[in-house]
Amino acid sequence: MEMDHMPRILCDGSSDPNLEPTCGRPLGIKFNRKTCELYIADAYFGLLKVGPNGGVAQQLATSAEGIPFCFTNGLDIDTQNGVVYFTDSSMVYQRRAFMEIIPSGDETGRLMKYDPITKKVTVLLQGLACANGVALSEDNSFLLVAETATKQILRLWLQGPKAYVSELFAHLERPPDNIKTNDRGEFWIALNSGRDLLQNLQKENKMEGQILNPWLIALNSGKDSLQNLDGGNKLEVRVLNPWLSRDPVGIKFNTEGMIVEVLDGNGGSELSSVSEVNEYNGSLWIGSVQKYYVCVIQL
Repeated sequence: MEMDHMPRILCDGSSDPNLEPTCGRPLGIKFNRKTCELYIADAYFGLLKVGPNGGVAQQLATSAEGIPFCFTNGLDIDTQNGVVYFTDSSMVYQRRAFMEIIPSGDETGRLMKYDPITKKVTVLLQGLACANGVALSEDNSFLLVAETATKQILRLWLQGPKAYVSELFAHLERPPDNIKTNDRGEFWIALNSGRDLLQNLQKENKMEGQILNPWLIALNSGKDSLQNLDGGNKLEVRVLNPWLSRDPVGIKFNTEGMIVEVLDGNGGSELSSVSEVNEYNGSLWIGSVQKYYVCVIQL
């Protein structure tokens, strides 16, 4: 069925959820600020584009190296040259079967780029365990991609002597989802499941043994102390918001892979499903794959 012939009533979001393969499921979206075009990673229809005046989405790519996309997911755009970086979470499982990816041990995810000039899709990384969120660094020198099943973030260098070499950026305690950059070039990573102590996260992180950043946010108002991992000493932390604490549902990293801030879910009573954390204009805009609203927290 062609995209522009979808019955509106059939695909209004309130009918049968099993119609996803027919109606589509937009996941990653982003505007190219230079062209005002909206790029969409649709789980079933691949990479799409909507022009600056809106209208029906144009299908740009549905396969790479002869292999069809099965679960198109996250994306980001290099606004300097218009190249779109995006992920295909699995070559086996569609989005409607996403719960099967992790227990199956599937490692068929891919990270790709789409060149709007040549209209060619190039595979940059493959063999990923549920490739998910994607984010470019502020200077476009490297790219982060979330591997949800392995609970880690990979860095792929795009420039310099290590161009197109990948390395571990962070190992997390919970499965990561989307990655978003703020206006300071820092990365917010959403953790969409699992509830473990922040100390475990820091212990598993590649910066093991390093004292938590003093701007790490804790639960109570005023000042609080966290047990650091270096000799059991206490570390004073400044508290900026009572929402932010020891139940991490979102973590902000700097470009060196150090933790800057942590968003607390308050044991799931406040933020139980977080798929995206986007910092903009002094607020955190929080999205969820399970909820029907957007949460906004002023910093």
